Amino acid sequence: MKDEDSRYEAVRSRDARFDGVFFFAVETTGIYCRPSCPAVPPKRHNVRFFATAAAAQRSGFRACRRCRPDAVPGSAEWNVRADVTGRAMRLIADGVVDREGVAGLAARLGYSARQVQRQLTAELGAGPVALARTQRAHTARVLLQTTGLPVTEIAFASGFNSLRQFNDTIREVYAATPTELRAAAGGDRAARRATPGTGIPLRLAHRGPYQAAAVFDQLAREAVPGVEEVTGAPGARTYRRTLRLPYGTGIAAVRERVHCAWSRGGTHPGGWLDARVRLTDPRDLTTAVQRLRRLFDLDADPYAVDERLGADTRLAPLVAARPGLRSPGAVDPLEPAVRALSGPEGAGELVRRYGKPLDAPHGGLTHLFPEPAVLAEAEPGGPLGALAAALADGTVRLDPGADRHTAEEALLALPGMDPDTVATLRVRALGDPDVAPPGAGLPDTWRPWRSYAVRHLRVAGERIP
Repeated sequence: MKDEDSRYEAVRSRDARFDGVFFFAVETTGIYCRPSCPAVPPKRHNVRFFATAAAAQRSGFRACRRCRPDAVPGSAEWNVRADVTGRAMRLIADGVVDREGVAGLAARLGYSARQVQRQLTAELGAGPVALARTQRAHTARVLLQTTGLPVTEIAFASGFNSLRQFNDTIREVYAATPTELRAAAGGDRAARRATPGTGIPLRLAHRGPYQAAAVFDQLAREAVPGVEEVTGAPGARTYRRTLRLPYGTGIAAVRERVHCAWSRGGTHPGGWLDARVRLTDPRDLTTAVQRLRRLFDLDADPYAVDERLGADTRLAPLVAARPGLRSPGAVDPLEPAVRALSGPEGAGELVRRYGKPLDAPHGGLTHLFPEPAVLAEAEPGGPLGALAAALADGTVRLDPGADRHTAEEALLALPGMDPDTVATLRVRALGDPDVAPPGAGLPDTWRPWRSYAVRHLRVAGERIP
C-alpha cells in the first residue's frame, strides 16, 4: 500500500491488516502508531506515514502507549523480497548489527557499509543503526515488563553499549524512564512476569488468521528426538525445542492457539502465540524470538496470500477451508537438510551421537542440534557431510540474509545434493515464499506464493501438478 490516501483510509478504519506494513505519526501529538490504533483517528493533514518504526523515531516521534506499535508482526515484504533491502532487514532482525556492527552486516550482503547505509536510508527512512536501535528498545521493553532482571542487566542484554544510551533511548522512544515503563506493566502483565527458572513469557504476534493446527501437525511429524517435542492434545499442544544461539543456549516452548473466527467484514485482527524462552544469556532474546518467528512463519501476510491463491479455481476451496495457512521455516538451516536426507529418526541418531548434551534434560529435550563443523568432521562422506562442511567453511550460506539464487546454485554444486532437497531448503531454511517442487507444473498465477500453494495441496492431501 504505497498511496498515502489509501493508507489514511486504513488508519481511519483501524484496519489491522496493515499493522507492521506501515506506521503513521500525528504531528500535533508527537506520537506514532500502528494503523489499528484504537484512538480517535487524527485529521489527514496532521498525519505522516513511515515504512518503519525506526523512521518515525528518527523524525522525533515516540511510540503510542495504547497501541504499542513496536509489538506488531514484522512486515511480510522483507520475507518476499530477495534484494539487498529485504536481505538486510532479515539480518537486522536476527541481531547481526548488534553482534557484528554495520560493517558485519555489509560484509554479509557483499556491499560497502556506506552503500548499505545509503540504500536503507533512502528507501526506509532509517539506516541499519537506527533500525537495530528500534529493535533493541523493543527487546528492552519486553524484558522490563516480563522479567525481574535488574535494569542494568537489561540494558546490556538488549544490546545497548552503555546505561546512558539505554536510558536515553527508552525515554526517547516511550516517553518514560525504564523504571516508569516497568511500573506501567501492571495487571495482567505483572501476572505474566517471569519467575526464576520459568523463562521469559512472550506473545508472538501475527497478522490475520493463523492455522495453528496445520503448523503443529507438521512440527509433530518432523520433530527430531532430543531436540524437539510436541506434547498435549490437539488444540492445546505445546511445541518445545532447544536453541543454539550466538551467546549461549535456550529452551523455547510455544503453545498452540485455536484459530479464531473471522470478524465482521471478512477481516481478522490477528493474534499471537504464547511462548516462553529460557536463556543462558539474555542477550540472545532478540535472536531467539526472530528464529521462532521464522519457524512459525509469523510475519507472513495471509491477506495477500489468500487473495492471490483464492482467485484460482483449484485452490479457492482449500483457501476457504484454511485461511491463513502458514509455510513453516527453520531455526537452524542444517536441521531441514538433515531431516530431508536422513529422516527424523536418522536425525535423532545424529543428535545422540554428535549433539551437545544439555547440562540437565528438560522433559524429552536432551541435546542441542549438532554444529555443521562437528557433523562435517564426524560424517565426512555423502551429501550430508558435504553440506555440513560447506556450511562450516562458508561455501554455502543459508542465513536470513543469504541470496537465495546464489545459495541454490551453491547447494546444487555439492556432491549428491538433489533438487528436491534444495527446494526444501529454499522453503524451510531461506524462507522463500515462491518455491515450486522440481518438475511440478505450477501456474505462474500462483506467484509469488507458490510455497503456500504447495502447502495447501499437501495439507489437503491433493496431488501437486
